[in-house]
Amino acid sequence: VDSMTFQLLGVVLTTFLIARLSAYKALSSKQWSSILCSTKESIESRPFENVDANQWDLKLKSPCKLNLFLRILNRRPSGFHDLASLFQTISLSDRIYMSKLPNSSTEDEIYCSDKSLSVGKSNLVVKALDLMRTKTGIQQFFRLYLDKIVPMQAGLGGGSSNAATAMHGFNVLCGYPASQENLLLWSGDIGSDISFFFSSGTAYCTGRGEIVQSLPALPLSDDVEVHVFKPAEGLSTALVFKALDLNKCSTVVPESILHCFETDGALKAAANDRLINDLEAPAFSISALQQLKSEIAMHDTAISGVMMSGSGTSVYALRSKSNPTVFPFDEIAAKFPGLRHYQCSFVGRTNDLTSWYQ
Repeated sequence: VDSMTFQLLGVVLTTFLIARLSAYKALSSKQWSSILCSTKESIESRPFENVDANQWDLKLKSPCKLNLFLRILNRRPSGFHDLASLFQTISLSDRIYMSKLPNSSTEDEIYCSDKSLSVGKSNLVVKALDLMRTKTGIQQFFRLYLDKIVPMQAGLGGGSSNAATAMHGFNVLCGYPASQENLLLWSGDIGSDISFFFSSGTAYCTGRGEIVQSLPALPLSDDVEVHVFKPAEGLSTALVFKALDLNKCSTVVPESILHCFETDGALKAAANDRLINDLEAPAFSISALQQLKSEIAMHDTAISGVMMSGSGTSVYALRSKSNPTVFPFDEIAAKFPGLRHYQCSFVGRTNDLTSWYQ
């Protein structure tokens, strides 16, 4: 085949590709959605690459939380448990991008950076948008992209935070039809932890976690450096609670633990053994998390305390920002393949209830 033939084939191929590219560019977001959702697998987890912040009506941070202590008090006849816990938001955050769809739209278009996360009806973000439509009577639908940074199955409340952030986004884009009190009250309909994310960022939570008492920032919170470790393994919350023996839970009165944190701050409370989590023992009995916790504590003498958050599987360490030593993550990671590490800090909001979304 001579060179002229090759040149002719090149022109034909280039013309074809330009035509196909023009056709794809002309597709609407709805048509793109149908392409992305052509199989059951892609419907459950839609990839989405375009995260140009300038193309969205609203860009929001969605911070996660730690349990600074978690006492399990009793088991209800319904199977749920009464708890008492001090929740604290941290700077580790997902990102949520939202835009209003045309009035003719009849469903949300939800995308996520993590292909393993379902964006079907079981997703808390989807439930949150449905809840807001039901409560406000406003039939507005949205295009939403969730950039997932907070690890899942970690006890960090990432999904609950995403739901609260989606509710806030709905409220902003629809002209604030609901008050902050409405959002807090309504959120309990779809999850116990969601209500916390309408608090100040530091809160004493009781009941199933839905009774939220906002608190001022703990003393010396600006000096707290948080190191979150997420092993490759995940744990089912149901399995952790199944392994729970209430007779082996701490006997320390929750209010006395809370008093230590409110009086002395997180670092001193942690140093005085007030990082108490009644779910550690059952979680440790069905995982390797006890070894991870021990390794973290052993490798850094600057740590004030180490504890598992929620029902796991993340384990966190607290230490002072003023400590000059470098945290020895590499030494710990060498023993736990797939271990992820996040360095962050406490965050909260005072007079401006929307500040941490920015």
